[in-house]
Amino acid sequence: MQAVNEISYEAVQAVDDAVIAPIAMVYQKALPKPVRTGLRNVLRNLTEPIVALNFILQLKPGKAAETVGRFALNSTVGIGGLIDVAKAKPFNLPYRRNGFAYTMGYHGIGTGPYMFLPLVGPTTLRDVVGLTLDRFLLPFAVGGPLQHPAYVTSSFVIRSLDERVENDALFKRIREESNPYASYRELYLKTRQAEIDALKGKADYQQEGTVVLPALTPTPPPVMAEPAPAPEVAPVAQPGPVFISEPVVQPLPATL
Repeated sequence: MQAVNEISYEAVQAVDDAVIAPIAMVYQKALPKPVRTGLRNVLRNLTEPIVALNFILQLKPGKAAETVGRFALNSTVGIGGLIDVAKAKPFNLPYRRNGFAYTMGYHGIGTGPYMFLPLVGPTTLRDVVGLTLDRFLLPFAVGGPLQHPAYVTSSFVIRSLDERVENDALFKRIREESNPYASYRELYLKTRQAEIDALKGKADYQQEGTVVLPALTPTPPPVMAEPAPAPEVAPVAQPGPVFISEPVVQPLPATL
């Protein structure tokens, strides 16, 4: 599996260099950041019912209620989600990622094999199943028009370009590593585990814009201080001449 993943990773990087990255940079220059943020907010707002449902499945009714409140505020006051008014004062309801993959991880289902797939990128078997459930149930939660090919295609393109622009610095950082594929894999798995740990209360929920990514390179071992030199031992004085009934010519040796 690793050999296939590495081949897929290299192929995706080649396509990114030749096609995706240039288009993403044009997208960034053509659309001002407020416009890109608004489009991102609309797409996120449409996923809030799935987020709320999974908080219920994780036995977190309070978080589910907050998510429903976010959805109601942003869909009305926020003009269909274009403006994220819910995260600002006095509401203070930040966006939180969630989905069926998170729910499976919360209830102890393992990640399964790691994969690097075209059009998907780094993922695991658990995340593929979870994402499929998210996409399948979204039209039932929000509305039938979300099944229309025009929406599916346009939302995928916008989301992909937006993520490529927002993560450009991270991708460059990964490529500077001695083994970019291994670094990407480690970063993805550690980040996903940190999100599951947050759901289980082992860490605080990471709100938008505050996620701290794990280090890509192994932490070097601590530098050990050089041991202090042993104190010098004073030389043992040789015994003086020993006199017995018949004297000897020289002192007796200290050791044989």
